[in-house]
Order: sequence, then C-alpha cells, then structure tokens
Amino acid sequence: MTDRYAAFRALHRAGRPLLLPNAWDHASAAALAARGHPAVGTTSLGVAAAAGRPDGTGVTRAETLDLARRLRGLPVLLTVDVEDGFDEDPAAVARYVGELAALGVVGVNLEDGRPDGRLAPASLTAAKISAVRAAAPGLFVNARTDAWWRGVPSPLAEARRRAAVFRAAGADGFFVPGAPDDAVGTLASEVGLPLNVLLRPGGPDLATLGRLGVARVSTGSLLFRAALGAALHLADAARAGREPGLPPTPGYADVQALAGRPGT
Repeated sequence: MTDRYAAFRALHRAGRPLLLPNAWDHASAAALAARGHPAVGTTSLGVAAAAGRPDGTGVTRAETLDLARRLRGLPVLLTVDVEDGFDEDPAAVARYVGELAALGVVGVNLEDGRPDGRLAPASLTAAKISAVRAAAPGLFVNARTDAWWRGVPSPLAEARRRAAVFRAAGADGFFVPGAPDDAVGTLASEVGLPLNVLLRPGGPDLATLGRLGVARVSTGSLLFRAALGAALHLADAARAGREPGLPPTPGYADVQALAGRPGT
C-alpha cells in the first residue's frame, strides 16, 4: 500500500497537473482505467444521483463505501469523494475513511460545505483531517473549501485562511472548486499545498493551469452530466427521427468486457 500511496502523491506535480477523471459506477471507472488514466476519483453527485439520493447531504455513506468495494479490483489508483465525511464527529469520519483505506483507496476529498449552504467551522474540518491522518497515515487527504460556491464574503481571503488551517492539520492537497481563473495562480503560489481545481468547459486547459502552478485538475461531476446529456440527446433524436450526431459509442461487447466476465 505504501507504494500505491507514494505513486499517487507523485502524480501531483505543479506545472504538470494530474487530470483526475471522476467516475460514478464500475463501468465508468473501468472504462477510464482502460483508457490509461493512472488515477480515478469518484463524483459525489454522480454516486448520489445514480442511487436516487441528493448530493451533499451526507446520505450516501453506504453507497460510497459500496462503490469503493466494487472498484477495488481495477488497475487504477482510486480516490473517493466523501463529502464532509458523512458525520460531524471526527472520530467517526476517521473510522469511515479507515474502511475505505482497507479497500485500497489511496485518497479522499473532504469538504467544508454543509447542506444548509454554510461552511463548517474551519476548526471542525481541521479536526476531521487530523483524525483521518492518524487513522490512515499514508492516505492523500484533499481538503476542499466551498468558499466560492457558498458565496461567503471575501472568498479568496477565506480560502487562504482555511488553506493554512487545513495544512497545519495535515492536509495533503487543497481543492478550490469555483475559484475564478484570476485567483488560481495566487492560490497555487500561496497555499503551500498541491492545488486542485475543476476542469471547466471553456476555461483554461491543462497546459495553462499547469503554468499557473496547479497540481491536479478534476472533472468533478462533468463526465456524469455529459453522459446523461448524451443519453437524453440520443433519445430525443430518435423520437424526432433525426441523426443524433454522437461521438463513437462503445459497443455491447466493449461494455461487457469492462465487467471482466462474459455476457449473458
């Protein structure tokens, strides 16, 4: 496991960011692994939506653990989005992450956003980070702040403050979804941790983000939403009697092969 932890850490290089695609089920993760991605994350929105549950409300603890269990055999490094740890108690969060680590998970995203639209106290998120660090010493803890998504006053200043608190607690990376392009370079140079941002259609590409000092670029829920959009597009086109104009679509046998067993 130590080698897997080290391999995952080594993928975070400022100037050469890791593109981390986010999966929501076995097929999506297996397909991404088969395309040669060395690491795959999970998307909490995709996991929740696929289970008919709301995202960001702490109700997909079991589904997230079950997905990690189903992905454990894939030839890929896996990091898991655990929202806020699915509990307010740092010890409970640490026990849960310990279960994930026992399945071979090499990293987690741990966020400070709350279902009520506020940010959790930085001290509480820091306590969770410290507890996870003690329970799974080699695991990569990517500490996420929703300072921009929650609309707090002065989000850049708040992100800087939380980065310092999370770093002191033992965080290995700092994730800032929603950060505007003009703040990314500032954060990358100041936070003292590998910086993670979201891939944004129409936004800076990997090379540009690398020049800004970004170490990791996640797709978040984008792939799940794109897949859903493609399904709706195809269904609408078929109903209207027009050609859908989709990119190449995997065949039945291709998808069956992702499961590692013959079809029925």
